[in-house]
Amino acid sequence: MSDLSVTDDLFFTRTGMDKHSVEKTIADTLSGCDDGELFFEYSQAESLSFDDGRIRSAAFDTAQGFGLRALVGETTGFAHSTTMTEAAIARAAETVNAVKSGHSGTLADPPTGTNQALYTDENPLPLIPYETKVKTLESIDAYARGKDSKIKQVSASLSASWQAVQIMRAGGLSVGDIRPLIRLNVSIVVGEGDRMEMGSYGTGGRVSYDHFLDEGTWTGAVDEALRQALVNLESVDTPGGEMPVVLGPGWPGILLHEAVGHGLEGDFNRKQTSAFYDLMGKQVAAKGVTVIDDGTMQDRRGSLTIDDEGTPTSSTTLIEDGILVGFLQDRLNARLMGVKPTGNGRRQSHAHHPMPRMTNTYMANGDHDPEEIIKSVDKGLYAVNFGGGQVDITSGKFVFSATEAYLIEGGKIGAPVKGATLIGNGPDCLTEVSMIGNDMMLDPGIGTCGKEGQGVPVGVGQPTLKLDVLTVGGTAV
Repeated sequence: MSDLSVTDDLFFTRTGMDKHSVEKTIADTLSGCDDGELFFEYSQAESLSFDDGRIRSAAFDTAQGFGLRALVGETTGFAHSTTMTEAAIARAAETVNAVKSGHSGTLADPPTGTNQALYTDENPLPLIPYETKVKTLESIDAYARGKDSKIKQVSASLSASWQAVQIMRAGGLSVGDIRPLIRLNVSIVVGEGDRMEMGSYGTGGRVSYDHFLDEGTWTGAVDEALRQALVNLESVDTPGGEMPVVLGPGWPGILLHEAVGHGLEGDFNRKQTSAFYDLMGKQVAAKGVTVIDDGTMQDRRGSLTIDDEGTPTSSTTLIEDGILVGFLQDRLNARLMGVKPTGNGRRQSHAHHPMPRMTNTYMANGDHDPEEIIKSVDKGLYAVNFGGGQVDITSGKFVFSATEAYLIEGGKIGAPVKGATLIGNGPDCLTEVSMIGNDMMLDPGIGTCGKEGQGVPVGVGQPTLKLDVLTVGGTAV
């Protein structure tokens, strides 16, 4: 947990607010409530985009504000402002007080403390000169264009943010966290004749800029984006129908995240709108399937020292050997369900209320060699990379588009295919897992999860795995 001296300086010394006065306002506001907190945020963000041989856009933003929340039962009183004054907090307190309406509750116990440090607290934005970042993007463009004559367009971007938060509760408890986040992305369009195809690769994490400005990192990103683009240039139409599907390691875990992970968040299960709500302790996946959400991984995009309610993140096993054993919980839903919070209360910003969200969600290793898994399929699909997808939490139905996929014929990887979509039901597809690889990988640090209009950074991962039957939507006539 970050030193409070940094966040105290941002939210009190620089604003002129008196911390003890704010603490008294919080105590008065939350008296008689079941839970609640004051969430302070200060953030800086920048982005640079390079396209068509020149800087296309460059932006730098700062934001600050607070959100005050009071909870009575399952009712939430919430007010937020970008005005950092004691008067603004007092006005917010008057607003959220309306939820009490004579209620006399006992405040839930505060989160336990933590000394874990999962990432640096240095602000990456001013450490590297603007000119150096621009030069790196120019080098990416030049390197890419020199790789292949088929390249028609190169786009590259760098983005970084630095977020400082402080969470205050009644009783004088304050916790703070400093969160850096960086991402590098490269997209390449290749063409031959009248056909054009694209490939892209991104990487990121809660680290300094140095890693992403290193030549080895950005040349690797270019090489991978170009490889995908050239593969897609050779792709053929996808045959549709039901067939075995092998998912590659790493980023294909996004299917697990969307099709299964959201259904294991506490709010959907408390409200009985998830397909999993009444299946605790029951077999929901094939034996060998273990799914974990872990917010404590060092430097990972989805990691947090504490969540946005002040609870230390944890490693939470959701499915163990096919049995449903846990849900992801924030404080509100944990209290109402009579369980402990798991450190998964997350919000996009001070202007949003927290809710149960994933951090880094992955399927654990099995014991099969990836080549063995491919050899076991006579005719099917091997999906390596995914683009967008949609899922219905209540039914579990999903649709995902593969951006890189291949036919499997006679136990061997065959021609690349275009336009493949995977269609299925999250709970059902878990029961179709028949082989799990020993090559678990996490994604390269690019995930952003959307829920109820809020986006937060996340991580996904999985080993190579085989689904015996899945519906593939294709483009072949």
